[in-house]
Amino acid sequence: MKRVKLVVAYDGTDYCGWQIQSNGITIEEVLNKALSDLLKEPVAVIGASRTDSGVHAEGNVAVFDTENRMPADKICFAVNQRLPDDIRVLHSEEVPLDWHPRRQNCVKTYEYRILNRKIDMPTLRRYTHFCYFPLNVEEMKKAAAYLVGEHDFKSFCTVRTQAEETVRTIYSLSVEQTGDIITIRVSGSGFLYNMVRIIAGTLMKVGMGVYPPEQVEEIIDARDRQKAGPKAVAKGLTLIRLDYEKELRPVISGENKEWKYRLLQEEISVKGKAYLVIERCVADDFDRLLTRVTHQAVRNGAARVFVCDKEMDGRIESGKDYGYYRFEHAHDMWRMSIKAGDPGIKASGEKPDALKVCLETVREDEVSFFCQLYNEIFFEVPNSASMTTKELIDRMQKREESIFFVRVDGMTAGFIMLIRQEHSVLEIDSIGIDKPFRKRGLAEAVFAKVSHMAEEMEIERLRLLVSDANEPALHLYQKLGFEKEKRVSSWYETRI
Repeated sequence: MKRVKLVVAYDGTDYCGWQIQSNGITIEEVLNKALSDLLKEPVAVIGASRTDSGVHAEGNVAVFDTENRMPADKICFAVNQRLPDDIRVLHSEEVPLDWHPRRQNCVKTYEYRILNRKIDMPTLRRYTHFCYFPLNVEEMKKAAAYLVGEHDFKSFCTVRTQAEETVRTIYSLSVEQTGDIITIRVSGSGFLYNMVRIIAGTLMKVGMGVYPPEQVEEIIDARDRQKAGPKAVAKGLTLIRLDYEKELRPVISGENKEWKYRLLQEEISVKGKAYLVIERCVADDFDRLLTRVTHQAVRNGAARVFVCDKEMDGRIESGKDYGYYRFEHAHDMWRMSIKAGDPGIKASGEKPDALKVCLETVREDEVSFFCQLYNEIFFEVPNSASMTTKELIDRMQKREESIFFVRVDGMTAGFIMLIRQEHSVLEIDSIGIDKPFRKRGLAEAVFAKVSHMAEEMEIERLRLLVSDANEPALHLYQKLGFEKEKRVSSWYETRI
């Protein structure tokens, strides 16, 4: 058994859309028959985008499973001999058996073409929407800018079910004119039912002067289909391509008037953990945002999702169901500080059996080794993040940051990262001691050295953050004399 991926182009004029229906012939039906005849076995393709009747495609994607031994990359040539002239398979290749075209992160790109002239052109009638009223392209461009970003696009969809999640992200939206053709090109994470056609219809209303450009923002805010423009006809719409994500983005951000958040995904592949930081969110959208972004993290492979609501403490409720997920309180992050040169720190570094350590600045040729050591030491530490070489190089170039290896008798025993936050404070961003050197007083000796360094820099206080779930670290800091200043954040966890 193998799974074959197809890239399919078609003229949708004479078809009742992609998906098999009882009232007419569809693209899916024609593909199934051609492939079944070719491979001598029943074939049922699964399409990525189920385009509507009359909609065209230059790069739709589908998969099917087969026992046939024909090489996957040859199938496109063979099946095209059995397809009508208005359908072509542009490319075929083998993919993993669990690869599904609708369960992968991808960017979809559509174009809507408008023929804007006084008299229609017969040769363009199948692929453009004819509009004889002169359209103001500059006004359409201004209106399009309001649609870019992550929004609730409920006003721009024909809602099939009230339960459907209507938040989507548009990465780019352009309006360009070449001769008599105006092309609306939109790329996004996904689109709601009829969303692109309603966007096109709304932008045409702006181009006609019916709506001012700024009214598009009001339409988004209304979350009411009746406020947007009409659904443009299908024949002007073409699915251009689907670009599948080859690796997870380290960070996904969403921001608009209603919310702002970051989903940190660096640790999904290694630890199965994702972190959602909600900077702000209006009350009416909070539960939906928490559910939606958690689901995205889980779909991307997270087995554990940690969430922090930085705007309002206590808004996440332990034991409450958020869609498929139930969160429980995991830990709190505390800010602790101590006066530089405090006797408790000095005494720890002046013990007779204290290890003699030195701090050596990390060089550029040591970046990979540092990241490996950092990630190994922090692998199980609560709320720790993975370090990439790019991130480390960027941080090494910042004047306020100092990054050191901790060395004992020439051996690398750990690291410490310092940030001069303000004139009187030195923040210990992170400290890690490798396993063979633990429980030997090395951390205390490092703190003593840092305290002495801070005094020489005329810094008054040392500061750090610690999770109360990291009991060994919390105990050490309290033993040295660090005191809690404030709780910085509370974290909640759901496990899949």
